[in-house]
Amino acid sequence: MRATIWRVGLATLLTGGVVGAATWLVFFSSVLGVRDVQVSGGVRVPPDEVRRVVGVAPGTPLARVDLEEVRRRVAALTQVESARVDRAWPGTLQVSVVERTPLAVARVAGRTVTVDRYGVFLGDAGAAVRLPLLRVQRPAPDDLATRSALAVLAALPEGVKARVGEVAAPSPGSVTLRLSDSRTVRWGDAERSEEKARVLQRLLRTPARSYDVSSPDVVTVK
Repeated sequence: MRATIWRVGLATLLTGGVVGAATWLVFFSSVLGVRDVQVSGGVRVPPDEVRRVVGVAPGTPLARVDLEEVRRRVAALTQVESARVDRAWPGTLQVSVVERTPLAVARVAGRTVTVDRYGVFLGDAGAAVRLPLLRVQRPAPDDLATRSALAVLAALPEGVKARVGEVAAPSPGSVTLRLSDSRTVRWGDAERSEEKARVLQRLLRTPARSYDVSSPDVVTVK
């Protein structure tokens, strides 16, 4: 009986020692620490810039890295729309980014800047940039007219979007497109934009000066 108790006690101690050693190895030792930060998905955002904001010191136990906190820091970069962070054992932190895509240009304080579909300013537009001009009273991510106009642009098929020279929105419900050949499209609000886009794609085959798809059920061509 005493021998059995002794064996059970020894097994318990050994098991506890193994668990303790494993815990130390994973959570406190640099053996399974961060040795590399791999960055993927970026073109305009330099990988070194992403690694800088990751802010994890080499050797930090990989298991203790707060992935959500790292994701938030990377996603805060202006050019990043979203980010994902994963562990890759034994010592790699994998960061995947989705960059913001320029959708239009806007004139702000004497500058011409590119903006993405959320109205985020991405930087000065170069002379070679060929994107629709956004005309709203106050270009900004929290401006409803800005968001409405950009939602319309984002819903357009690429072939139609390439023909848009200007998108104007005096108010969120009065979006108008001006095509590069001076034809105009009265869009109205951003509701049912995908449906309106399909209707417009068909209408553009009909020669006219203006198209009204504000109600896609009853369209007007002039």
